[in-house]
Amino acid sequence: MEIQVLGPLTAAVSGGSIVPTAAKPRQILALLALNANRVVSVAQLMEELWGSDLPRSAATTLQTYILQLRRMLRAAAARSGLPGGAEHVLATRHGGYVLEVAPSAVDANEFDRLTAAGHAAFGAGDMEHASALLGAASALWRGSVLVDVRHGSQLRIEATRLEESRIGVLERRIRADLRLGRHHEVIGELSALTGHHPLDEALHAHLIVALYRAGRAPRALGVYRQLRETLIEEIGLEPSAVLQHLQRAILRGESVDDYGLEGTAPAMPARGSLAV
Repeated sequence: MEIQVLGPLTAAVSGGSIVPTAAKPRQILALLALNANRVVSVAQLMEELWGSDLPRSAATTLQTYILQLRRMLRAAAARSGLPGGAEHVLATRHGGYVLEVAPSAVDANEFDRLTAAGHAAFGAGDMEHASALLGAASALWRGSVLVDVRHGSQLRIEATRLEESRIGVLERRIRADLRLGRHHEVIGELSALTGHHPLDEALHAHLIVALYRAGRAPRALGVYRQLRETLIEEIGLEPSAVLQHLQRAILRGESVDDYGLEGTAPAMPARGSLAV
């Protein structure tokens, strides 16, 4: 089985889709996939589907949805000639249900694995390996998490975690690339990212450094000015001390290796949408 949640929901057994067309069974499959090999309680599933406004038939209706998913699993396995019953894949446990699949079968699990390995390589100073691992993690994404599935409270929690982790992975991969001297290569990507995240100081700092190292100091200072104007207008704050230090260093024509990328300056404050 292969399940993708980092974009539109897909789930297939030997190439045959098992994604339901009805909205609520899709939510159940998505929540079980994001918690693969962990029990999701009946209470969690009900909260996802109906919130606090539970219908009187909630328990029976949930069981019906589970049976529908098992029928789809059983049919897909039969078409593929695979052994084992659907009850072994979508199993009943005390108080809930669990989707039992190989960890690598769910793209979110693979994203988390690559992310952890990439952060570990970055911490160990292996920038080449960190860039490759974090780049591979980012490449798994095909859009927003479960973009075609309705999000109840449980899916919102999981989607928010993954989206914040995604931005952190991008930011750290760019850090690694800048430490490897790839400032020319990341300018275009950073220009797009800062457009999407206009309050994100860390991404702006990386763009300023990349431009400055590429010999484009006036453009780098222009990015700083635009960020400052946006921060003041949107949230009434000046740029962080790290960014102000970076601007002064550029004005003086100094090296910016110690502005924060190399870990010798204060950590970048978490403003805007970035979570590192």
